Amino acid sequence: MTNTPTSFRKIAIVGASGYSGEELCALLDRHSSAEVISVYSRQYQGKLVAEVMPRFLGTKIGSLIFEEADPIKVAAGDAEVVFLALPHGVAAEYAVALLATGKIVIDLSADFRLRDAEVYGDFYGTPHPAPELLKQAVYAIPELSREEIKTASLIACAGCYPTSIQLPLIPLLRAGLLETQGIVASSASGVSGAGRKAAVDYLYPECNENLRAYGLPRHRHLSEIEQELSEAANEKVTISFIPHLAPMNRGIHTTLVVTPSEGKSAIDLKKTLRDFYAKEPFVRIREQPPETRYVTGTNFCDMALFDEPRTGRIVILSVIDNIVKGAAGQAVQCFNLRAGLPEGEGLL
Repeated sequence: MTNTPTSFRKIAIVGASGYSGEELCALLDRHSSAEVISVYSRQYQGKLVAEVMPRFLGTKIGSLIFEEADPIKVAAGDAEVVFLALPHGVAAEYAVALLATGKIVIDLSADFRLRDAEVYGDFYGTPHPAPELLKQAVYAIPELSREEIKTASLIACAGCYPTSIQLPLIPLLRAGLLETQGIVASSASGVSGAGRKAAVDYLYPECNENLRAYGLPRHRHLSEIEQELSEAANEKVTISFIPHLAPMNRGIHTTLVVTPSEGKSAIDLKKTLRDFYAKEPFVRIREQPPETRYVTGTNFCDMALFDEPRTGRIVILSVIDNIVKGAAGQAVQCFNLRAGLPEGEGLL
């Protein structure tokens, strides 16, 4: 390991003009211990950040110019930590070059979330572009893999849907409090979850006043969800996952339906969640059903648990901002851990 905690501050963002990249720019621009020195975008190369994203007019990051997003040039730059806010299949090429020059890579794509290259090929429809790096990558949700993140060179941030599902379920599965089969996860995401792109499905008239399921029967995020739930339970976990596109800009609302293990009750589950997250700054256990509007623009995950005696099942609700806790905020939280900084810096 070439970098020790607190030894690096210079940051580069590749893919800085997308929704997650823009949020990274905003969070890191106000971060007291990070300096964004380079931003990269193939689409906007040569343009001022403030010209492309006027919200940054008059800020330090707004005065930067988007540079050519070439992996070799990024790797040769002075940044010590590089955030990759890129589509799956694209990030891996950068990671290979960056790791070879000793950079710390924080990847927001799906390229290094799966441990098995064959599973990646199955779910993403193409061979993994850098299978030799999969063992090196640390799958990252800070509340669930904090110690591993602190020493990682390749940090693979969890997806947005998986974050909203795993934060409630993994502590319960680790404690043996849930039946591992029959779990149902129904999630609704804001349109920004599809990324900043022009496509008919995401036009305003198609999304406004409309709610629709998509990605059935096997959304790509199902691969990492079942991977991590199975590891937590120490046995194979197969779930039903139904994602929906909701008529809102940002946010994820997840409804989980689970069966407690024999002899366990909703009281046991709620106590476990409260104890597990008692000292976590970004997870809040609520008594009333959480709402996306209360986490919009924040790095919080709000959750609540409700007993259903009539069916013997339990309903767990979870909400996050898909761009912050589901992407850029979680990535900054990982950076803080890796750099030996207070975990909430730039986020609270």
